[in-house]
Amino acid sequence: MKPETNEKHLLNSTIKRDAGGRISRMKDKPADTAGIRNWPEDDRPREKLLRKGARTLTNSELLAILLRTGAKGMSAIELARRILETFGTFRNMHHTDLRSWKAFKGLGPAKIAQIQAALEIGRRFREDEIRAARRKINSPKDVCDILMPQMRDLKTEVFKVVFLDNNNRILDISDAACGTVNAAMPIVREILHAALQHYAAAIICVHNHPSANVSPSPEDRKFTQELGAAGKLMGVKMLDHLIIGDGAYFSFADEGLIG
Repeated sequence: MKPETNEKHLLNSTIKRDAGGRISRMKDKPADTAGIRNWPEDDRPREKLLRKGARTLTNSELLAILLRTGAKGMSAIELARRILETFGTFRNMHHTDLRSWKAFKGLGPAKIAQIQAALEIGRRFREDEIRAARRKINSPKDVCDILMPQMRDLKTEVFKVVFLDNNNRILDISDAACGTVNAAMPIVREILHAALQHYAAAIICVHNHPSANVSPSPEDRKFTQELGAAGKLMGVKMLDHLIIGDGAYFSFADEGLIG
């Protein structure tokens, strides 16, 4: 009997005839079926975004657009799904150590930088949106709504100062100090100097506790007393000192600890 033809072999082979007329087969490289470029155009994330708008895309599709390409044998969509399955949310991705990203094949420094930049743009957009809508500060919660998205996930302590005019409208928000996991040590003199430069009538101090425990430390209490007393001498009123954790905050003013 004539041996059966191996159809799979023929499909994946190229017939070549040499100078003597002999026929040989050269095995082709397997077809790349994982790439998004092989998908129907209506299903491709970038085309879908341009045609229907970004809101119609899933989280995986949005992330795949940033990735642009996947890894060997894996489309950008599949890689995006694996990343989201690992981190859970975009928020977790934003504050994750660089070493965690290196576990994904196909992710180099350029792609990681693109993702981090996009996440930061989203965070700043939200911050600007809230700040524009609530330029006047009426309560500690108003300040927390602006700064908590930025500070709640920081791995080290950061101390910020909100400068206000006579009507409690925000003039500026700036960093006063950055520290370690346990402490940021702002200098009273520098904070008040910055307040005078901004022509601020009042200030609100804000710092985070990476531990998520918002209870003030003895150092926090001492600093608040010293800044409040110095502010009175300089004509700059200290309205509050807020400590931000993960979804919670402590207000010295609410607790009656501002002199």
